[in-house]
Amino acid sequence: MDFGLSPEHARLRDRCLELAADFATRSAAHDREASHPTENYDILRREGFLSLTVPKALGGQGISFLGHTLAYEALGQGCPSTALSFNMHASVVNPVLESPEVSDATKRYIADLVVNRRKLIGGNFSEPGHTSLIGERPLTARATRVPGGYKLTARKMFASMLEATDYVMVLAYPDGETTATAGALMLVPRGAPGRSVNANWDVLGMRATRSDSLLLDDCLVDERAALLWTDDLRTFRRSYFNWFWGSYTAVYLGVAVAAYDELRRVVRDRQPEGYAQPLAYHPDVRRHVAELSADLEAARLIVYRSAWLSDRDGPTDETTAALYRAKYAVGEAVGRITRVALTLGGAHAIFKGSRLEQLFRDGAPGAIQPPPSDFCLWNMGIYELGLDPAAVQPPIMPK
Repeated sequence: MDFGLSPEHARLRDRCLELAADFATRSAAHDREASHPTENYDILRREGFLSLTVPKALGGQGISFLGHTLAYEALGQGCPSTALSFNMHASVVNPVLESPEVSDATKRYIADLVVNRRKLIGGNFSEPGHTSLIGERPLTARATRVPGGYKLTARKMFASMLEATDYVMVLAYPDGETTATAGALMLVPRGAPGRSVNANWDVLGMRATRSDSLLLDDCLVDERAALLWTDDLRTFRRSYFNWFWGSYTAVYLGVAVAAYDELRRVVRDRQPEGYAQPLAYHPDVRRHVAELSADLEAARLIVYRSAWLSDRDGPTDETTAALYRAKYAVGEAVGRITRVALTLGGAHAIFKGSRLEQLFRDGAPGAIQPPPSDFCLWNMGIYELGLDPAAVQPPIMPK
């Protein structure tokens, strides 16, 4: 299928593969230490990745969602944590810059921060009581108007690269609103009074994303901090599924590619003592590699099609279903490919410092990363059967 890949796409992908090769040389150290790969972020800043997907009308490069997908598949092959965390910038910036619900003045303000002042912006929507198995996420974070600005109170989780960003976008409930669907998108600078970090990110994989918890205790921000203040957040969120969570899918596709390539290198290079051929000649190895090649290519085509549909048609039901399908396919594929790669790598592969061992752990959150595989299937089933989502009973009983 022709996805309209251009010479510009090819150049972007090639440059990202070059960057990924450099990032890979530091990936194991950042993984062991669970440290911010700030040197990688600095390189991406210099390379113009902060403005990569900012619309040209606002001074950016105007790379499409498909182009972004190609770029982050490539970056994910080097240091997965770098790609996953840095992607958060585009995942929250682009919805703000594209939404008709956001004022032109706010768009110009954000574009100036990103394009001219090269500010890195993260996002923090999740809270300790949330679960991605259920789509609705009631907010306990509160945004209150005060003289000169706003006061924020929140306990947030999974704020990737939190201490490396210049700002973080926080989703909160507007104090004084009465509808369950209300929401406020607030921009919090790093040094805001009342802002602190609970450095609790000690996890299995993607350790260098440093997705720590954000604490806001009567945190004060100025008037410009309110990027969106609405009594119904649903349209905004649903219109930008591609950026909010679809943009992460490509990174896990990159992890699967890296594991597949590393597996092929290992079995071609490793020749057991007393044998005339490397492990690549073993029939079971050949069969597994062939199966993984099919898994990988199928996942890649599903991902590319979802990005192509998003660019062509926007947030239609078909596009949304395709994004869920891509996330499901990649979540399952990266788990299978990294597991088989670790198995075929043998006992040597399970030592710390092994590339296959790290990719196995970095791939493990793939099916968990929102939306998780079961939630993807839930939504895909509704679409494929032509059901009315409003008529479907919730998975567990609400209060």
